Amino acid sequence: MAHPQMFRTSDGHLERVRSICLALPGAAEKVTHGRPNFFTTKVFAVFGGSLKGDHLAPVARRALLFLPDAAEREALVTDERFFVPAYVGPSGWLGLTFHDHDVAEVDWGEVAELVDMSYRNTAPARLVRELDAR
Repeated sequence: MAHPQMFRTSDGHLERVRSICLALPGAAEKVTHGRPNFFTTKVFAVFGGSLKGDHLAPVARRALLFLPDAAEREALVTDERFFVPAYVGPSGWLGLTFHDHDVAEVDWGEVAELVDMSYRNTAPARLVRELDAR
């Protein structure tokens, strides 16, 4: 059974996340489990998610899911904008909510840094070298 689409294609937050993710070497997008996933050989970012026990939580529906460095994770979880998403949270992933924030209010430089960190944690070494050479 296919998952229903759980995002608006015209979402301005998604458009910005997409432009950041797809600018990375070898990055592509596919919709899985109803959400846009950005990947090389492994997924490095997802737009939208859920909380354990609440699949419709507004805080998670419009969010960036990413895999931070273990050393960074502790500091990030103390910030109220971040949450532990269902399913991937036990593997170290976090979510940055865009809920109640207009596109213009989001620090897109910070989002790009989080995506970069997650990309480096999941992409093949050759793609990371290509990114560093840019």
